Amino acid sequence: MSAAYDLAVIGGGINGCGIARDATGRGLKVFLCEQGDLAGATSSASTKLIHGGLRYLEYREFRLVREALIEREVLLRAAPHIIRPLRFVLPRRAGMRPAWLIRLGLFLYDHLGGREILPGTRSLDLRRDEAGKPLKPELTSAFEYSDCWVEDARLVALNALDAAERGAVIRTGTRFLSARRKPGGWQLELQDVASGARTEIEAKAIVNAAGPWVDEVLVKRLGLGTAAKVRLVKGSHIVVPKLFEHERAYIFQNEDGRIVFAIPYERDFTLIGTTDVDEQGDPAHVAISAAETEYLCAAANRYFTRSIAPADVVYAYSGVRPLYDDGASEAKAATRDYVLELDAPEGQAPVLNVFGGKITTYRRLSESALAKLAPHLPAMTAPWTAKAHLPGGDFPVGSVERIAEGLRASAPFLGLDHARRLARSYGTRAGRIIADVRKPEDLGQHFGADLYEREVEYLVRHEWARAAKDVLWRRSKLGLHIGVEGARALEAWFDQRRGEMRAPAA
Repeated sequence: MSAAYDLAVIGGGINGCGIARDATGRGLKVFLCEQGDLAGATSSASTKLIHGGLRYLEYREFRLVREALIEREVLLRAAPHIIRPLRFVLPRRAGMRPAWLIRLGLFLYDHLGGREILPGTRSLDLRRDEAGKPLKPELTSAFEYSDCWVEDARLVALNALDAAERGAVIRTGTRFLSARRKPGGWQLELQDVASGARTEIEAKAIVNAAGPWVDEVLVKRLGLGTAAKVRLVKGSHIVVPKLFEHERAYIFQNEDGRIVFAIPYERDFTLIGTTDVDEQGDPAHVAISAAETEYLCAAANRYFTRSIAPADVVYAYSGVRPLYDDGASEAKAATRDYVLELDAPEGQAPVLNVFGGKITTYRRLSESALAKLAPHLPAMTAPWTAKAHLPGGDFPVGSVERIAEGLRASAPFLGLDHARRLARSYGTRAGRIIADVRKPEDLGQHFGADLYEREVEYLVRHEWARAAKDVLWRRSKLGLHIGVEGARALEAWFDQRRGEMRAPAA
């Protein structure tokens, strides 16, 4: 007999995991499947920002911007370990948007969202402020405003973890094959990617949150009509050795009307992005093009005194954003708002299809999704996530250093940077990784940088890590620091334990 659930969620990105978490907390029995790793596609390929989207004001997306501005501080309070305030410097450059227009946009940005924690906008004299030092001398003035930084893939993992701890079943490496309606619900067929074994489950409702594969799931696997309006837009980023010493970010206006960010990244680097290019290929195999790399280097070189070239790029990544196709002629103008479409013919089980969205508004998207499903799931209780912490986030905003200090008090041999990284990754749960550790050897095998076996074991047991890349590029960004030999040793460690791995216990 197949297992029975209230809700089956297809897709382990930020929207799928956010919906699973919200629904489980409302008393529903939830199953989520993901064909790869959590945040394995779009949700780990963002610019790592929780932001209102200053440029969206130009396209009159006031509702989206207001919702996103409100969510900045909601999410900051929920996860102050993986989300932190970040100040952005916007240099004024002749020939770009006029100063009055920027001031108006920043005024709206400061006041649309009921800001309480984040400081407001101010003007900078780049001839005197530290932010002007790495910039070309003709740039003499700027505006500075607030948004937030986020460890995007960890945000996904923590939503999945919270869902699991509340009772959801989360299955990575599990492909959704097909589903058919039956009286009172759906019969879903699933396949374990590693073994090929097939299983079936039942659910009263389905959420299709498959991201770039939402059309494939809708048309080919659910067999419901023609392809929906999804526009696949590739966004690419490059990482170069750090171009400035301070901890603020830059937002640059480009000649084509787009904006490009330059953000402090992993202590030793600068992250530069993003591009907006329509994508027609397989979303699983997107990669930055030579033209995109040149574009991002050129954008940075218009502002920084130190020039960069493609040869300076130490890492690059690309992701495909499944935007709702609103008919915009340019990819940069396509809406970042989400669209939820419910397919629920009279007397038949519902499926909710999720199109578009941005990481900042995933929690509100989740609430909206469940509101649409509420008539079909009457046992569902009230919304609850607005004031709830994510795992490890139960401490005041701005006090993550105290957690790092506590870790070093418990294990004095931890380096300061190591303790800070653990605190900023795991918050109040970081102590679980070093529990009973009395000497460095107790941390187990050392893979390089500050990654030890103890932490990897924690990620396997609690956060669905199943391969070296899951640890090095999604649960962390230690792939930038660990080196080739360390990565090989970590993969060998996983190979030795492959048969022992099970789904994390709630």
